[in-house]
Amino acid sequence: MDKPLLEVKNLSKHFYSGRTVLKAVDDISFAIQKGETFGLVGESGCGKTTTGRAIIRLYRPSSGQIIFNGSSIEGKLNREQTRAVTRSMQMIFQDPVASLNPRMTVEEIVCEGAKINKIYANPRDLRQRMEAMLSMVGLTREHATRYPHEFSGGQRQRICIARALLTDPDLIIADEPISSLDVSIQAQVLNLLNDLRRELGLTILFIAHDLSVVKYFSERVAVMSRGRIVEMTESDKLYSNPIHPYTKSLLSAIPIPDPHVEKSRQRVSYDYDAHGYTESSQPAMREVAPGHFVMLSESELQRVSRGESL
Repeated sequence: MDKPLLEVKNLSKHFYSGRTVLKAVDDISFAIQKGETFGLVGESGCGKTTTGRAIIRLYRPSSGQIIFNGSSIEGKLNREQTRAVTRSMQMIFQDPVASLNPRMTVEEIVCEGAKINKIYANPRDLRQRMEAMLSMVGLTREHATRYPHEFSGGQRQRICIARALLTDPDLIIADEPISSLDVSIQAQVLNLLNDLRRELGLTILFIAHDLSVVKYFSERVAVMSRGRIVEMTESDKLYSNPIHPYTKSLLSAIPIPDPHVEKSRQRVSYDYDAHGYTESSQPAMREVAPGHFVMLSESELQRVSRGESL
C-alpha cells in the first residue's frame, strides 16, 4: 500500500480551565490514503471537530504527531512550510454563515486563499479559476459580485466548497458540512461532494454525527466517544458487524423510514461505566479482524474472540 497522505499518531488536545482538564481528544491514531474518504463520526462533544481543527493547525496539539505528505506539521513551521500546508489542506466548516465574511463579495471570499498563498501571478488566471470553481459547484459568474446574505444556506455552503477547491488541495476536511442545512438541501450538497470527489480524485476527512450519512459517503469509518476512537474499519463492515457497544448504540439511533418498523425499533443504550475498567485493565485499540480495530480491554478481547457480544 502506498504511503498515507495523512497520518495522525497518538494525537491529544487538552483544554485547561484552572485545575480542570478537558481531554477533548485523547491519544487517537489513524491514517488516510490518497483518494480515500475517511469518516469520523460520534455524538456532539466527542472531539471530532477538535481533531479536524488540530490537523489543519487551527489548534496546537497537546501531544502527538501529524504527518501530512510525508512531513510532520504539528510543530512550528516557517513561512514557506505554512504556505505549502495551507494550500494543500482546506476545510469546509460546519456553519456557512459564520465562515463567510459578510463584508466581502463571493469573488473576494473564494479568491482570498489563492491571493494569500500567491498561487496565481496573473489576476485574469485567478478570475478564470474562480469562475470555473463556481460553475463546478452549481453557481454562475454573476454570483461573484454578490454578498453572502443574498444566498440561501445551500448556496452559501457551495461557496465554501468553491473556496476550498480553488487552491487545488490534496486534502479537504469537511466538518459536518450539511448539519446546518435543510434535509432537502443536505442531499444536494452530499451529491455535489460525491461528484467532486470522483471527478477531482479528492481525499476527504468527513466529520459527521449521522452514521447513515457517513455510510453513504465514506469508505472507512472511525467512531469517536469521549475523545477516543472506539472502533475503526471499512464502512460496510462497521454496519454489518459492529462490535463496540457505543457503535451499536449509534446504529440503533438511526431512524428508519418505515412507520411499522420504526414503531418496534429498539434503541440500544450505552453506559461507559458498565465496562468496569480498572487501572490494570485499561482498553487499547486491538485488531479483531483484518482492518477492523476496536477499543477493548484484554478480557473484552477474549470475549469477542469467543464470539460473545459485549
